[in-house]
Amino acid sequence: MKLKKWAIAALSIVTAVSLAACSSDKSASTDAKDVGFKEKIEKRGKFIAGVKFDSNLFGFKDPADQTVKGFEVDLMKEFTKRTFGDVNMLELKEVTSKTREKMLTSGEIDVIAATMTITPKRKETADFSRVYFLAGQALLVKKGSPIKDVKDLNGKQVGTAKGAVSGKNLKAINKDAIVKEYSNYAEAFQALRSGIIDAVTTDDGILAGMAKQDPNYEVVGSRFSKEPYGVAVDKKNKDLLEAMNKFLDETIKDGTYNQLYKKWFGQDAPKDLPQDAVLELQPGVEG
Repeated sequence: MKLKKWAIAALSIVTAVSLAACSSDKSASTDAKDVGFKEKIEKRGKFIAGVKFDSNLFGFKDPADQTVKGFEVDLMKEFTKRTFGDVNMLELKEVTSKTREKMLTSGEIDVIAATMTITPKRKETADFSRVYFLAGQALLVKKGSPIKDVKDLNGKQVGTAKGAVSGKNLKAINKDAIVKEYSNYAEAFQALRSGIIDAVTTDDGILAGMAKQDPNYEVVGSRFSKEPYGVAVDKKNKDLLEAMNKFLDETIKDGTYNQLYKKWFGQDAPKDLPQDAVLELQPGVEG
């Protein structure tokens, strides 16, 4: 009888310890899950933004001093300063059109601020902030070129970047254009300057940066797409997305956004910038 009572008591103790352990594990798990992006990043000591290193005006590595500069870079600096109180917490990591989404989902970067157009397909794997720039696809050619619009590209070689939809969108308008893809836009621009190709096609904002870099080139043709840029955030980081949207709204309202826009593009920011928008391409082309 005493043995039986002892066994029951022992079982009760084991059960209580197990339940306490489970409760503790569950609590720890819940606590870890509930930790917001700000606490995680402060613990890490770095807020990592994926930006372009080859897109003049937006994100480019200045060969003169080897620093990364641009409109998107400045936006991320301002976000870091306002959110964490220390702009030095910002780490800029290079992304390309081909690598940026994988780097975001793998956790290598916290956000993408790299001329990334909001598309229905991309929204399946990442969340996007409100629109912070509205671009449209156009052409960059050497001044004096007979190419003035897409219809002039029959048999002409046009460069773009791997991972972009620009080539497909161009072919939907002129099937006789010859599209050549390069690792990034810097390589495409260099091919144009070397005479290997006849034009470069992508968003007009990126092309404007190339033309500013070398005034022997100009942007021509009417826009043949609508390309709204947003900051991409991993779907697991809803609080980071909320903070980014709040930041963008605040900077637009207090004039900081316009100040940065004017710094890089030489004119005031558009007053009718949409809150939400998605890529609009030629019929039959998926973004």
